[in-house]
Amino acid sequence: MEHQVIEKRIGLMGLLIIVVISFGGIAEIIPLFFQSEVIEPVAGLKPPAALALEGRDVYIREGCHVCHTQMVRPLRAETERYGHYSVAGESVYEHPFLWGSKRTGPDLARVGGRYSNEWHRLHLLNPRDLVPESNMPAFPWLAEAQLDGSQTAAKMRALRSVGVPYGDDEIGEAAEAVKGHTEMEALIAYLQSLGTALKSAR
Repeated sequence: MEHQVIEKRIGLMGLLIIVVISFGGIAEIIPLFFQSEVIEPVAGLKPPAALALEGRDVYIREGCHVCHTQMVRPLRAETERYGHYSVAGESVYEHPFLWGSKRTGPDLARVGGRYSNEWHRLHLLNPRDLVPESNMPAFPWLAEAQLDGSQTAAKMRALRSVGVPYGDDEIGEAAEAVKGHTEMEALIAYLQSLGTALKSAR
């Protein structure tokens, strides 16, 4: 029997498993590269402004994405709590994606505009002042750390090389747009941008 030959040769069996999984993956992934709703940005989507881009880096550095997802699943319980489910066109300028799968804290895909800048500032300084049961750590040092903008333009040029449509003017003004702001202000700018494109498109 052919299957007995395969089962007795672990190397051959492993190779055939890899081939089958590869074909299955190709069949699922390749068509996505040709679907406009996956590869084209939603109406109104803009690349993050210079300050928000720096805030995104602070968000990643501080591990915010470890506890907070940025992907609302198309389930009633999720859409009632967080808003419209996430669509691929919202993430075309994301490098890397920050969808996540663990929710120690709430999903942040639609947090933009939900709270004021002052609310976010107080929440980052000490979350328990606003949410007594929160187990989120405080980030008071972000209010002291100043941005100099020396690397912002380089980051934008790197993102433009992978398809994020930053213009020359935006890149040229990036350092000045960031300089003098704190990391906390940058992080708040990033949080306030999340989910706003789909809201404006609806």
